[in-house]
Amino acid sequence: MLGRRFAVAPMMDWTDRHCRVFHRHLSRRALLYTEMLTTGAVIHGDRDRLLGFDALEHPVALQLGGSDPRQLAEAARIGQDFGYDEINLNVGCPSDRVKDGRFGACLMAEPQLVAACVEAMKRAVAVPVTVKCRIGIDDQDPEPALDALARAVIASGCDALIVHARKAWLNGLSPKENRDLPPLDYDRVYRLKRAMPDVPVIVNGGIGGIDEARAHLSHVDGVMLGRAAYQEPWRLLAVDADIFGEAAPHATMQDVLEAMMPYIEEQLARGTRLHAITRHFVGAFHAVPGARAFRRHLAEQGTKPGADTGVLRDAIARVATCAPAEAAA
Repeated sequence: MLGRRFAVAPMMDWTDRHCRVFHRHLSRRALLYTEMLTTGAVIHGDRDRLLGFDALEHPVALQLGGSDPRQLAEAARIGQDFGYDEINLNVGCPSDRVKDGRFGACLMAEPQLVAACVEAMKRAVAVPVTVKCRIGIDDQDPEPALDALARAVIASGCDALIVHARKAWLNGLSPKENRDLPPLDYDRVYRLKRAMPDVPVIVNGGIGGIDEARAHLSHVDGVMLGRAAYQEPWRLLAVDADIFGEAAPHATMQDVLEAMMPYIEEQLARGTRLHAITRHFVGAFHAVPGARAFRRHLAEQGTKPGADTGVLRDAIARVATCAPAEAAA
């Protein structure tokens, strides 16, 4: 059974394959997610470029955007064939582009269509199919809106619900504002879990760290961390110990980056630019002497043509050797 106690959220332009390998070196147990990919991109695009991933990333889930059951079934089947451990349907993204394409958060208004999509995907694949949604949109009352969506998709075979504990305002707020302005309502997610005790419910939205995640686990089955995990990745070094009671894969961030070197060298040999990988390391060090020098060196040298792992090693050498938790204490 796929563990869902802790996950890193799918984030556009952030959780690409290089980011996920980095995160996997920080936690063996976290469930990782791709950026959202549309069904059109998966079916008609460069699949190796869009869907390819390193075996190290497991467990890893593919998030899809779409609203046509047949296309979603085909895209889910393609994802399963690539080896993804879960297929997730995006019913939470509030961007205008997503709304115009009739997928994302606007589907909160069409629970039966979402249920039909889930049913088609379940028929197409053997791996779990999950839904990531909001508690409601615009003028919807989150009580009946979330219940209606949850009941519909669970009846269609959905294996778990990931709920971003905010409404999405599709009329009047930008996508950026939708990440912060609608108030969080964790209690609404807790009530959903109490109403559906046999359904895995994962909470997402505004969770700032591992201590907050542990508090939520008293009420729901799992926690999904988003921006805090990406912008302050050092937090993920505590996941295995604090959430799963297991040793972290590495003791310090320096150890993590050293463990990344073979992957980086392999990617450079394939033509990947160093910055495409090291851009995910910007927040690696927190309150550690030399962190600013680390970032500056990567920004100045890591973007140059031909930059290699020597640039990263030089950047690491500018940082004091201590665990993030020790530095922040």
